[in-house]
Amino acid sequence: MRVDAGKYKGRKFIENKYEHIRPTTDKVRQALFVKLQFFLPGKSVLDLFCGTGAIGIEALSRGAGKVTMVDKDPRSVAMTKQNLKNMKIEQKVNKCDALVFLEGVREKFDLIVLDPPYKSGLYDKVLAKIFERDLLNDDGIIVCEHATGDEIENNDFEVFDNKKYGNITLTYLRKRQN
Repeated sequence: MRVDAGKYKGRKFIENKYEHIRPTTDKVRQALFVKLQFFLPGKSVLDLFCGTGAIGIEALSRGAGKVTMVDKDPRSVAMTKQNLKNMKIEQKVNKCDALVFLEGVREKFDLIVLDPPYKSGLYDKVLAKIFERDLLNDDGIIVCEHATGDEIENNDFEVFDNKKYGNITLTYLRKRQN
């Protein structure tokens, strides 16, 4: 896996040696950032369940203004930190449970990317916490990566796009338009 475009284009991610970490495939990551290419520059991004850090690093490479990376698993945090170090990127990684992080964070984000373990039941809980704490800017976007066939059901946000890439789906949400 490599950074697809931008400032860090072509730099390699370390090989994932852990079964529990399911990095976003190159194809899906590329599709996500092609869709967001005009939205992303200068924006504040929250990469929850950051795994290897690939999404956050790609966002930084493509001009995001600020990226906040969060994962509770020490192996994921270590991989993310190693990827950042190898690419000479100064970036903090928060070792914290996503719901605990959301409860304490005091800023809003333009883009929130959610990629928790599939079948974990965390999508609904995390989306409810984002809504409850009003953590998404008015014109912000939430992207949920999930298994194709699993639906993201949340009445707080509206789905405005849904793209399938084999067994992976990206569901794009925003605040409900009145």
